[in-house]
Amino acid sequence: MRAAPPPLAGGVPGADALRPLLGAVLDALRAGAEERGGPLPAGGPEAVAHRTARLGAVLPETGTGPDEALRTLVQALAAGAADPADPLCAAHLHTPPLALAAAADLAASALNPSMDSWDQAPAASALETLVTTALAAEIHPGAPHPDALVTTGGTESNQLALLLARERHAGGHHAGGGHTGGGHTGKGHTRERPTGKGPLRTVVGANAHHSFRRAAWLLGLPAPVVVPTPRGVLDPTALHTALTDTPGPHLVAATAGTTDEGLIDPLPALADVCAAHGADLHVDAAYGGPLLFSRTHRPLLDGLDRARTVTVDLHKLGWQPAAAGLLAVRDTTDLAPLAHTADYLNADDDTDAGLPDLLGRSPRTTRRPDVLKTAVTLRALGRTGLGALVDTCMDLAQDLADRIEKTPALDLRARPVLTTVLFRPHHADDTTVAAIRRTLLTSGRAVLGRARADGRLWLKATLLNPHATPDDLDQLITLVEGSTHR
Repeated sequence: MRAAPPPLAGGVPGADALRPLLGAVLDALRAGAEERGGPLPAGGPEAVAHRTARLGAVLPETGTGPDEALRTLVQALAAGAADPADPLCAAHLHTPPLALAAAADLAASALNPSMDSWDQAPAASALETLVTTALAAEIHPGAPHPDALVTTGGTESNQLALLLARERHAGGHHAGGGHTGGGHTGKGHTRERPTGKGPLRTVVGANAHHSFRRAAWLLGLPAPVVVPTPRGVLDPTALHTALTDTPGPHLVAATAGTTDEGLIDPLPALADVCAAHGADLHVDAAYGGPLLFSRTHRPLLDGLDRARTVTVDLHKLGWQPAAAGLLAVRDTTDLAPLAHTADYLNADDDTDAGLPDLLGRSPRTTRRPDVLKTAVTLRALGRTGLGALVDTCMDLAQDLADRIEKTPALDLRARPVLTTVLFRPHHADDTTVAAIRRTLLTSGRAVLGRARADGRLWLKATLLNPHATPDDLDQLITLVEGSTHR
C-alpha cells in the first residue's frame, strides 16, 4: 500500500500543514545566523564549499523527512549567507527585505498563482493591475494612460525598454543582418515593418548599467553608442554631439542612481536634448526610483516623468525580497508589441467574452505573483512610511561620509547623492584597496563593494539597512583602518 503523499501548501488544510514546518524554518534561520556570527561566513569560497559538501547526498535513496531536511539545509544556507540584514553587509544594491514582505511572499508561494492566464490567477491578476496602475501614476503623474509591467529587475526592464523602442522604430535590418523581431500589434497578427530606416541605436553614458550592452546583443541591435562620463554623469552637450553624429532612430538611456557611485544624470536637460533630436528617453531608475516616495528627496528625480519608459526596482530602495522590478511606460499603448496568442491561455473567444489577457504583460509565461509582497508593503507602510525608510538610508550615507571626512587615514571620493559612499585608505594603492576588501570578506567581518572612479579603485559602502546605527558606521571604519595596517 502506498504511503500518503506529503501535504500541500494550499487549500483549507494547507495552513495547518505549513504551521509546524514554519517553526522548523524559523528555528533554522535563527540557528544559522547565530552560527555565522557576522555579515557572511568566514573562510572564503573553499571553506564555504567544503562545509556545504559535508551536508551529504543531495538526492538520497531514502528521504530524511521534512523536519530534518528543513532544519539542516535552511540552517546551512543561513550560516553560509551574505546577510543584508547585518549592517556590515553593505557591498551591493542587495537590500534586507522587510519581514512583512517576506511573509507575503510565503503566501504567494503557497497559493502559487501563475500569472499567464486569468483562470490561474483571478485575484492576483486584478491586484497586479491595481498596483501597476498606481505605481505608473507615481512615475508618470499627469500622463493620461500610464502603465507598468512587473519584471524580475533592472536587467529585464531595460531589455524590455529596448525591445519596445525597437518595435516602435522597426525597419531595416538589425546588426546580425536578419529580421528585427516578431513584433505583434494584436493577437496573432505580425506587424508589416516599414523599410528604409536603420536599426535602433541605443545611446548610453559610460556610467550606464551593463544590461544595455547585453540587451542590444540579445535583440540583434548594434552595440550601444557610449558617451564618456568623466564627471560620472551623462553630459547634455556630449549627448547632443552623439545624437548629431549617429544616424537614428535613437533610444537614450539615462541613469537615476548609478551602480558604482549612486549618481543621477541631469534628467531635465537630457530630456530637452532628446526632444530636440526626436529621440526616445529611457531612464534606468532601478536604484533611485523609490526616491519618489520621499517628500524630501523626490526633487532629485525631476524630469523622470518626461521619460517614455522608466525602470524601477523595489528590491533595492523598496526593501522587497527579489524579484520586484517594474518597467513603467507613459502610455499603455506602447506595450502593444508584447501582445501574443497561445490558444490554451488566451483564446480569442475567451478574450472577447471578457477574460483578461495576461500574455501581453510579460515576455515570460509562467510568472510568480511578485506583486503581492509589494501590495502588502504599500498598504502597510503607505507613501509616508516608505519615504521615511528612504530618508533614513539617505541620512546614513551622509553620516558615514561625515565620519570618513573626520578620519585622517581615509579619503572620501565625494559627498553621496543617494546611499552609496566611496572611500579608501589615504596613500593606499589599488592593490592594497582590493586586498583590504578581500581580507574583510574572507574573515567574515564586513562586506564592502569595489568601484573604479577617477582612475582609482575605491571601497564602496551601499547603505540600504534602515536599522544601521552610528556605532555600525564607526565599526565599519575601524575594520577598514585595522585591515590597512595588517
